[in-house]
Amino acid sequence: MAIKNFRAPNAKTKNLADKIRVSDYMVPRNKLIVFQEDLKIAEAMQILVSRDISGACVLDKDDGLLGMISEGDCMKKIANSRYYNIPLHDQTVKEYMETIVESIEGDTNIFDVAHLFCTSRRNRFPVIENNKVIGQISRKDILKAALEI
Repeated sequence: MAIKNFRAPNAKTKNLADKIRVSDYMVPRNKLIVFQEDLKIAEAMQILVSRDISGACVLDKDDGLLGMISEGDCMKKIANSRYYNIPLHDQTVKEYMETIVESIEGDTNIFDVAHLFCTSRRNRFPVIENNKVIGQISRKDILKAALEI
């Protein structure tokens, strides 16, 4: 049986870790790809593929969060539409998006969000402030933060 020895974090590392916030590593709203709920689903899928992203926020005109759309949501609907012979071209993002969305605040500790990713099946969380989306944090953003520490 092997014994693993873990070194306790020193005070400097611990203080640094306590100060690392989501807002330091999130993608800000002005750089996010977002959708409106009335966008045709075929257009949204094309954007997801061409931009090489797996999902995006669906926002209202005032940057309020309405839902999230992901590759997985699209795949489920594609399978159902083929099975029931429903054409995709008339459908919108609103019909596909997930409306029950977990969100976080920008001042949340990055390690708390890492724990959320470990306990949920989410790949991204919208970052909300005053009921508006100010950014998004993904699993990849957490990894970038960990590499910089």
